[in-house]
Amino acid sequence: MKRRVRFSLPVTVVVLAIIYIYFSTIFVFIDGWFGLMSSPGILNAVVFTAVAFMSIFSYAVAILTDAGRVPSTFMPDIEDSSNPVHEIKRKGGDLRYCQKCSHFKPPRAHHCRVCKRCVLRMDHHCIWISNCVGHANYKVFFGLVVYAVIACIYSLVLLVGSLTVDPQKDELQSGDSFRTIYVISGLLLVPLSVALGVLLGWHVYLILQNKTTIEFHEGVRAMWLAEKEGHVYKHPYDVGAYENLTTVLGPSISCWVCPTSGHIGSGLRFRTAYDGMSSASV
Repeated sequence: MKRRVRFSLPVTVVVLAIIYIYFSTIFVFIDGWFGLMSSPGILNAVVFTAVAFMSIFSYAVAILTDAGRVPSTFMPDIEDSSNPVHEIKRKGGDLRYCQKCSHFKPPRAHHCRVCKRCVLRMDHHCIWISNCVGHANYKVFFGLVVYAVIACIYSLVLLVGSLTVDPQKDELQSGDSFRTIYVISGLLLVPLSVALGVLLGWHVYLILQNKTTIEFHEGVRAMWLAEKEGHVYKHPYDVGAYENLTTVLGPSISCWVCPTSGHIGSGLRFRTAYDGMSSASV
């Protein structure tokens, strides 16, 4: 489902940074190291362009794809014996109901204060895509982070490699403008590589646990309460590392590299560790 896009300063900053890094990498780093018309130069330019294209395409899809809306007609069926998990409020034990949206919330759905609506399997609201990350665009967001990490590290390697060429020759050819490009690119690429690498590791962990960022923080509290009462807490949607991975990224490895989400279902119900067991409430 597509969404309306409004002007966003963070998105504009990201787009400008992508353009700057791409042209610096192609016309300064690769040209300075290999020569843009040489075979290694052409090969690196083609590979980097492909990675950059996938990053830009994933970024656009993540912005344009609605994270997942709760249908206005949704009603939880507590008598459905095939659905063993019904999420309830922390206080009172009632079924989760959003007072702001005036409807019941499906499992894993949360209200976003920025978007002012409930989002299916909400992970977080990301200002850098001016959109929520949720059920319908989580895979695309994860793919964006993967491609962005590869592109940043690749560009950083090319930057360092281009600095290893004959420094006297480089000094004669470059001048102050090229030094400025190297400095600005380094100031962009180093923190971006670190930050995106940490973000990638975080979401790999979440995918293997079949958790969202919100569920992780809720799980910490639930684990503390369970241990306090002498119980062992288990995340109800954790069905095993491989199953968790295919649930988010798709049933086959060939699906993982594509920014599509045709396998995710409606987002109103999710497979749990209690499927096939007697009814339970979480």
